[in-house]
Amino acid sequence: MANTKRSNKRKKFDYNKDRKNLKSRSIKKANPRIEMKDIRNAWDQRKSTSTNLREMGLSFDPNRSLPIKKDGFFGPRKETKAPVNIVTKPYVVNRLEQEASLPGKDTKTLSSDLVEYVQHMIREHKDNYKAMARDEKNYYQDTPKQIKRKINEYKRCHSAHYDSFISSLVSPEPTIQ
Repeated sequence: MANTKRSNKRKKFDYNKDRKNLKSRSIKKANPRIEMKDIRNAWDQRKSTSTNLREMGLSFDPNRSLPIKKDGFFGPRKETKAPVNIVTKPYVVNRLEQEASLPGKDTKTLSSDLVEYVQHMIREHKDNYKAMARDEKNYYQDTPKQIKRKINEYKRCHSAHYDSFISSLVSPEPTIQ
């Protein structure tokens, strides 16, 4: 087979390229940006990844940090010991634990069309899901269970909105004097 034309071409030095810039670009690609501020501040570029993580009290290899006992051919094997870590930067782990303990925010919302649909069904039929399934606004021919699921989703995602909607439906009864 013949060689391609490009492979026979003589390599020439390109004087127009900034070598310092190329090197800094390649270093940036090799070292990706660490999003966590605490980890980024505690990171030492001169040390390896495993050493950096060990100093922060984090695990590089979960198989070594939490060894699993397996039965061998001749009976139970000895459990491998995890390396003793000397944590010099405990504030990183403390900060991560503090962030993890915060409750997560439920960001799921429903479309305005679906909210309108659910409100119409509740306004017209209260809790009668079979009647809701026969309603003319049920364009997608949802079954009673599907409609019930959508209403429950509306209750879960927009609980305050749902409570105010229900309270607006219940009209105060006139008092007889």
